[in-house]
Amino acid sequence: MRYESPRASHRRHRKPRLTRRGRVVLIVGVLTLVAVGVLVPLLLVRETPAPRKPPQATRTLLIPEGWRAGQVYEAVDKALGLPPGTTRDEAATARLGLPAAAEGNPEGFLFPATYPIDDTTTPRSLLRYMVATAGERFGTPKVTQGSRRNDADLYETITIASIVQAEADTEDDMGKVARVIHNRLARGMALQMDSTLNYALDRSTIDTSHADTRIESPYNTYATPGLPPTPIGNPGEQAVHATIDPPPGDWLYFVTVKPGDTRFTADYEEQLRNVEEFNENRRNAPS
Repeated sequence: MRYESPRASHRRHRKPRLTRRGRVVLIVGVLTLVAVGVLVPLLLVRETPAPRKPPQATRTLLIPEGWRAGQVYEAVDKALGLPPGTTRDEAATARLGLPAAAEGNPEGFLFPATYPIDDTTTPRSLLRYMVATAGERFGTPKVTQGSRRNDADLYETITIASIVQAEADTEDDMGKVARVIHNRLARGMALQMDSTLNYALDRSTIDTSHADTRIESPYNTYATPGLPPTPIGNPGEQAVHATIDPPPGDWLYFVTVKPGDTRFTADYEEQLRNVEEFNENRRNAPS
């Protein structure tokens, strides 16, 4: 057995002392751990995505074919939750991109379609959308060339189409109604359309009295030859295409004797008989 002196044993169990270099390494290591401990939460905060805003609810607004501008304004006010008259006032002052011939009146160019709306939609943005859509649909070579074939400009074509839209009982009748209008214009005859009177009187009815036909209005096509000064509604594409390319025919008159039965003729006496049948049907209709 090897004998160790007490002094030697004391030296063997004494705690080791760090050198200067060891102390530096230890301090750097501790600081690194502290930095990492602080940095990790910061990285977690930075990498956490910000909460997203809930998507805006998108709704739709349907504008039917043939609606007048006033009906469109009321529908926009209701859809956007605005006081009545807001959209009408906006339309009177906003620059909507209308053709020069419209002179600021959007009637005829508020294209009938289904439009998306949300919380950011305004009357002005929605009206501009409608007018821009009309420009795309009505500004095609087919429409412009068809207008020229009928010796009409685009504004006149839309005006005729608005009457066609209001007068035709069925889609199949649109072309024939357009032909009647073209034939009457070519002969210098008054159009004598109830739909233009209804527009002047701000109503919708199939009952026209003799007193109605004597009102003083540029929309009274019983008394004033030619087209009314503006469209009387907002026509769809089908009415416009019927206007620019109507079927051939010599018709000058028509009357819807009963739903689904519109009769066209070039003979005035035949027209009177058809009108009498219409009146008879109205008299016998259940109240």
